[in-house]
Amino acid sequence: MPIHLDRQSTTPLVQQLTDQLQAWIERQRLRPGARLPSIRTQARTLAVSASCVIEAYDRLVASGWLEARHGTGFFVAERKPGLEVEDAQPWGEAGDGSWRQFREGHGELLKLGCGWLPGAWRAHTELAQAIRQVSRGSVEDLFDYCPPLGLASLRQQLHKRLARLDIPAGPERILTTQGASHALDLLVRTLLRPSDAVLVESPGYYNLFNLLRQHQVRMLPVPRTASGPDLAALERLLAEHRPRCLFINSLYHNPTGTSLTPKVAYRLLELAREHDLRIIEDDLYADFQDGPATRLATLDSEQRVIYMASFSKTLSSSLRVGYLVADAALVARLAELKMVTGIGTSRFAEQVVGQMLANGSYRKSVQRLRVRLGQHMAKVLGQLEAFGWEVFCEPYGGMFVWARSPGRGFASLERIALEHAVLLTPGSAFDPEGAPSDWLRINVAYGQDPRAQAFFRYAGRPSAS
Repeated sequence: MPIHLDRQSTTPLVQQLTDQLQAWIERQRLRPGARLPSIRTQARTLAVSASCVIEAYDRLVASGWLEARHGTGFFVAERKPGLEVEDAQPWGEAGDGSWRQFREGHGELLKLGCGWLPGAWRAHTELAQAIRQVSRGSVEDLFDYCPPLGLASLRQQLHKRLARLDIPAGPERILTTQGASHALDLLVRTLLRPSDAVLVESPGYYNLFNLLRQHQVRMLPVPRTASGPDLAALERLLAEHRPRCLFINSLYHNPTGTSLTPKVAYRLLELAREHDLRIIEDDLYADFQDGPATRLATLDSEQRVIYMASFSKTLSSSLRVGYLVADAALVARLAELKMVTGIGTSRFAEQVVGQMLANGSYRKSVQRLRVRLGQHMAKVLGQLEAFGWEVFCEPYGGMFVWARSPGRGFASLERIALEHAVLLTPGSAFDPEGAPSDWLRINVAYGQDPRAQAFFRYAGRPSAS
């Protein structure tokens, strides 16, 4: 088996060995069941360390090329259908051939309607530093289970953060979750039963709609206006259906970018008291706040509001750290369900977030995000106006603009977008019933990309300059 390792190459010796062994197997020069040279023999022949050979063999075992037999050695594995190399390649969000063909012809698509920030905007240095600090810390933070309510040090930091928002919440009323979606799932499982009715905003959060459908909960759509839910429509639905809960984005609503006004907020709390209604306030975009804001949890004196937020939008979606605030009795029930269904949350992830909150690096990173988002928001709004687009409402913060090009339906917009390598999120996705819509969610963080600029221009009104 001739293996030639180039010690002048920038490719590590382990990777060279792995690649060449795999190439031999692919060309069927080594057939299933064939035994490879022992680690010691291979290391001596190639003049490399035993650890180099071990790592190369282990990589090939992990990828299905080799099979390790205890006390015997390493053997070429039989390739199972579906484990071919080409199937292991990343295909992006859509795992079908058409997506791959499109990418080959047009390059990477710009996801203009996505719900996350560009990777380059993330606090890479601060996050890496926090991970290193936690990794050097106590062993229990790496290996032990997390307590049912969440890590005490993180909940103490959250208590301080909530106090700055004028939300009274002792640590005993705070439950950590694996992001906002997990918090919603726990709440739906605990508070609702099949055929229960709930109020949801339209347009609104499509993952919430999917979750409610999964649990066979009836959704009563309430139109979202520039100042919050349509109160007249909401009052009619309360009188006719006696719903159990209202799900709401108070601040930087997804997808319209609108925020609740004080007048609407006070009336919502009055209606909640009159109709014995629980309000679930999803404040996922809380840390994008720059200036005064109206939150129901701040005004709530009867603990009818369940408040929830997350660090996935500002810090890292892969860490999956969120939290909710509710009365102590409900938090205890939710914590029990959390343990039954998932054996708690990630102690390591919560320690990392807690570290960034404690040392101030998180606060500094979101300050930079606010400034950057504010600049991009102003630019996108000006460009949409110049190109003849209609904006539902001019947000004063957050990531999203809800806009449309008058006279164009979604099919027309989608065609133009694909011609410019832009991927849109259809407005119908934000409708509880999936009704067609010519409105689009635009993430302003991507609005200055040349592909987005070309799309805005060509999809605008023909008369626009």
